[in-house]
Amino acid sequence: MPKVGIILGSTRPGRNGEAVARWVHELAAKRGDAEYQVLDLQDYDLRHLDEPTPAAAGVYHHDHTKSWSAAVAPLDAFVFVTPEYNHSIPGVLKDAIDFLYEEWANKAAGFVSYGVDGGVRSVGHLRDILATLRVATVQMYVALSVATDFENFSDFRPAAGHEERLNTMLDQLLEWDAALQPLRG
Repeated sequence: MPKVGIILGSTRPGRNGEAVARWVHELAAKRGDAEYQVLDLQDYDLRHLDEPTPAAAGVYHHDHTKSWSAAVAPLDAFVFVTPEYNHSIPGVLKDAIDFLYEEWANKAAGFVSYGVDGGVRSVGHLRDILATLRVATVQMYVALSVATDFENFSDFRPAAGHEERLNTMLDQLLEWDAALQPLRG
């Protein structure tokens, strides 16, 4: 059974991402087609990229990097839950991606974004970043508006259509995972 990591890409106090990641996990787990787990970047104590060796070398010096690598490496696919900060992804998410290299390769990724405009620009930036790491990204994604999907901009109340989009995205994610499995050996 595929293992899918739901990566919560914000560590900001009062973040909306926790509720979004829980929603993704709850709906995904009901499907029974993969093992879904949330990886909260807040739990990994990743500092601003502090490894002295480039990630492509696969030589990690710090325990926090080794822990992050051990969490990501066995996964087959990812759902990135990300806000949009200033038309892009949070710095902590970019650093978390940059800490590793081979752990991402030949895997699939989908996206659930949120922000004033649904976080669509953060998804575009993530697609570009992940393409460099040989991650195949799926076409469908979920874009949540903080104005309409969050009551008072903080209480998560997703519109009904988002569940269908999430399921379509997960379908595509698992299709790509199956296609990429031979490349992972």
